[in-house]
Amino acid sequence: MAEGLGGLEEGLDTMVGPKGVKLSGGQIQRVAAARMFIRQPELLVFDDLSSALDVNTERSLWTRLEEQDTTCLVVCHQPSVLERADQILVVEEGRLVARGTLPELLESSEEMRHIWHQH
Repeated sequence: MAEGLGGLEEGLDTMVGPKGVKLSGGQIQRVAAARMFIRQPELLVFDDLSSALDVNTERSLWTRLEEQDTTCLVVCHQPSVLERADQILVVEEGRLVARGTLPELLESSEEMRHIWHQH
């Protein structure tokens, strides 16, 4: 969020939303992430958190997350995120069908190979 604040007339005090500044999809995601991080929770749950971010911002986000002493539950199909995961749970039609590291799942799970090769 730091580099985006420079473009806001009143910095952190700038009103956003319908009666204020309009934010892009990536800016909205960064604001949501900043609000989560400032609370320093033990568990963070993300659903496709970085889908609207550019490559550099996404890399910075995940690097900073890895530096936190926080457990993250991430719903995502992006290879760059899957490569960072300690454990991956593969869910198919609402049921857990596989669990493991990326290399383990690419070897043992047809569904994981399908997800991986879609990107």
